[in-house]
Amino acid sequence: MSTTLHSFMDIFETEFMDGEEKVQLKKIAIPLIQRDYAQGRQDADVNRVRSRFLDALYGAIVGEPITLDFVYGDIDSKGTMTPLDGQQRLTTLFLLHWYAAKKENISAEKYAFLGKFSYETRYSARYFCAELVKFIPSFQVKLSDEIINQAWFPLDWKKDPTISSMLVMLDAIDNRFKDVPDIWSRLENHAITFYFLPIKDMGLTDELYIKMNSRGKPLTLFEHFKAELEREIRTLDEKNGTKVADRIVASIDKAWTDLLWNYRNGSSGDADDNIIDDEFLRYFKFICDIICYRNGKSPQSYSSDVFDLLRLYFSAQDDNTPANIATLESFFNCWCNISGYANPTSFLASFMSHTHEPGKIIVDSKHKLDIFEDCIHAYSDKSGRLRQFPLNRIVLLYAITTYLQHQQDVAYIDFVRRIRIVNNLIQNSEDEVSDRLDRNRIPAILQAVDAIILTGNIDTSIENNFNVNQIQEEQEKIAFLSAHPESADALFGLEDHEMLRGQISIVGLENLTLGERFASLFSCSWDKIDCALMSIGNYGQQERNKWRYQYASKNMQLAWNELFHKSANAGFDNTKNILVQLLMTNATFSDDILVDIINAYTSSCEAASEYPWNYYYIKYSVFRPGSYGKLSNTEAETKPYLFSVMQTKTQWSQNTYMPYLKEADDAHLSRDSMGQRLVYTDSYITCENAAYVVHKSEDDSVVDTLDIAQNSAGIDTEDRIVKLKVYVANLQ
Repeated sequence: MSTTLHSFMDIFETEFMDGEEKVQLKKIAIPLIQRDYAQGRQDADVNRVRSRFLDALYGAIVGEPITLDFVYGDIDSKGTMTPLDGQQRLTTLFLLHWYAAKKENISAEKYAFLGKFSYETRYSARYFCAELVKFIPSFQVKLSDEIINQAWFPLDWKKDPTISSMLVMLDAIDNRFKDVPDIWSRLENHAITFYFLPIKDMGLTDELYIKMNSRGKPLTLFEHFKAELEREIRTLDEKNGTKVADRIVASIDKAWTDLLWNYRNGSSGDADDNIIDDEFLRYFKFICDIICYRNGKSPQSYSSDVFDLLRLYFSAQDDNTPANIATLESFFNCWCNISGYANPTSFLASFMSHTHEPGKIIVDSKHKLDIFEDCIHAYSDKSGRLRQFPLNRIVLLYAITTYLQHQQDVAYIDFVRRIRIVNNLIQNSEDEVSDRLDRNRIPAILQAVDAIILTGNIDTSIENNFNVNQIQEEQEKIAFLSAHPESADALFGLEDHEMLRGQISIVGLENLTLGERFASLFSCSWDKIDCALMSIGNYGQQERNKWRYQYASKNMQLAWNELFHKSANAGFDNTKNILVQLLMTNATFSDDILVDIINAYTSSCEAASEYPWNYYYIKYSVFRPGSYGKLSNTEAETKPYLFSVMQTKTQWSQNTYMPYLKEADDAHLSRDSMGQRLVYTDSYITCENAAYVVHKSEDDSVVDTLDIAQNSAGIDTEDRIVKLKVYVANLQ
């Protein structure tokens, strides 16, 4: 097989062997069987290819020369070459040389070879090429507009896909090169070359030529990507004297394709989807993101286009590329041979479940157990990084791949324990698992994951990684199980409860025997649990802002999560003590048992004529609307009765209200005052800690005060809601 290096100019002056005869190439003709010129099409994939190809040509003109790889073609006895592969590149080179010749007023005899390039796909494309060579543009208006306005250009030519594509490319060339001088001289000096291989040297038959060209499909995004990746690695091989490219290409074609083959129908739902292109590129993006994080940066700073990522992390000119190639290989290869398992799906199912199973971690039912499949089907698309595969899943997948890459060093039984630690940390570090540019914790989190998976220990020297409270709890669990291995099942069972999700501090290691009671309690009505807790004590927690308080909710688990997961809120230990006291009252729980606890408390208050704030909270459901469990009081210590009920998560709104007023006369509660007034024709009522105050609407002056009897401890000795209802009835 003989190959020679050529430019678009000198190939027309070259002689090739046709058997024992020499034949000079006199013409390049794109045959009828070939598809149309495609690099000027207007769609996202082609726009990307066009832009990158022009970038490469631009770099060759203003910087280092470039070789565009192989062009294959058949040369007949008359010297006409019909390209088998290379049509798109040759056409773009034809247009670039035409542009340089016309823009720089090159003499006609120098660019006469352009007339030897022709399209035989249809007559319109053939005549367009001929007329274009003769045409001299003014370069004062858009090139395509000026060409279309010529008398020799019939308007129906715009419907020819090859011609329309050429017009787009000419405009793109003009935009890219209009300020570049001496383009022609650079082309003359072989700034852009390619290898030409006569098809007969390859031993290919005309029949095979027809079959290869009859598919009529452009190269896919993945095919372009694979070619560029191979080119970069081969360049690196030449520089380093290595043979990595052969190994990578072989892996892509065999082992990695075999790995992805069973996943090929998952993303498109198309039963005829027999390619793994999208799956490969999605996992490639995941690997690039990991490389970025390991470098201490965030992918949010960079393009998610696979070609940009290839250039960023796999350029032959980058000193980090060998290490990145090793990462690419290890992240693919680790899934290909999993000791003891036939495929990734069975391996992942061995330690992951949607419900509590001994020895397995729980995965939210909205996610697949096969996290590898999740990644390659939902990681990202052409528009960028979609959080269909969110950061917490990225961290978990990273932890699993870390184990798979070190199976020889980490026993499976140790991995199962360690992945539970990682999963607990992930589930309870929602705020910390972030790669925002102003607080990117993922690099540190991945370091912490490495330490846990490879050693079983938590490296406390790594700053700003997972939630500090959860890190402390996991350290305590490690020490506890070391001393009490027989308690592992009880601990893991409590961790797996949906109300706790890995953080058990609200019950405590010292109370593991209460785990079954906890499960029994939370099989009951959440509203009754809420009231039963309040009958033991005010379990609420004060948030960092000091004026907002967290309570439970009969509908939203988020409220319980805020209570049961240690945070910056004040009062966590108090909540824990009250919960433990409730758990100690019964071995098992039911709604009836909780009602008995609640009724016993309210009855004791009524019998003693003492009505603390807890009483109202339990007695009247208006205190418990089932929203986010947020109550508001800026002076809780001195005015414990003045909690307003919020219906939103963070701020007051028109749905906020003072619960006594709403319960007494909801029809006259004012939304304009955010539920802090009962408004009547000429007056309104507000609530104080120990009184209701009646104001004149006209000037806000006080016209009456309805005092609420309290004892020396500041506790109501009469039901203030009953009293207000009577007053309002008389007022009306």
